[in-house]
Amino acid sequence: MYDMPEEIDVRAEGSLRIITLNRPDALNAVNDALHTGLAQLWPRLGEDREARAAVLTGAGRAFSAGGDFGYLDELRRDAELRARTIAHGRDIVLGMARCRVPVVAAVNGPAVGLGCSLISLSDIVYMAESAYLADPHVQVGLVAADGGPLTWPLHTSLHLAKEYALTGARIPAGRAAELGLANHVVADPLAEALACAKRIAELPRQAVESTKRLLNLHLERAVLATLDFANIAEEQSFQTDDFRAIIEKLTAGKG
Repeated sequence: MYDMPEEIDVRAEGSLRIITLNRPDALNAVNDALHTGLAQLWPRLGEDREARAAVLTGAGRAFSAGGDFGYLDELRRDAELRARTIAHGRDIVLGMARCRVPVVAAVNGPAVGLGCSLISLSDIVYMAESAYLADPHVQVGLVAADGGPLTWPLHTSLHLAKEYALTGARIPAGRAAELGLANHVVADPLAEALACAKRIAELPRQAVESTKRLLNLHLERAVLATLDFANIAEEQSFQTDDFRAIIEKLTAGKG
């Protein structure tokens, strides 16, 4: 559906839309096709008048392992790709914040980097007991401009947001729920997320969509206050010696 790349599978189940990040062999790590598809997805979901709720999950063992190292190296080298990707990151953040359709995340495994950002921008979050969140942008020499630190201060305290953004430490599922970064830790997050989305889809549309909008106005205002600086800072961080050295080491190790 929605003319998505193969890296994103969108399936209709009545008024529900099941969105699956679909690079299971790469733990759903983000490449250019997946990133571009995510930028296009949210307005298309909003335009789908039959859609009443959506579930977002990952294929295989992970929700998303973060940025593909090869893709990150391409971004370092290619200024045009970098500019387009940063613009798409902005589209992802604002697209999710403004999407009329409630999005329930089923975190089936690790949600790292952009995967973690997608969770922070979802409306309700179910996590597997073995899953975790992490935003390691700083660990690889980057500024996170597409979620995570943009929204965490609304979900949890500023001190806790700083701790996890500045260290990139993993946040286990139980801890994520304690901090307000997830709603529930469950044995089967996809089943629970589908059940929740079905309940929402059965409620009066205008009441649901307007209630989501009034709540997300807080989110959107917070994001807009920081997004321009975050985009500029991330673009600069792609060009630092620190990032180059880290990515060269990581890609060499992978080879």
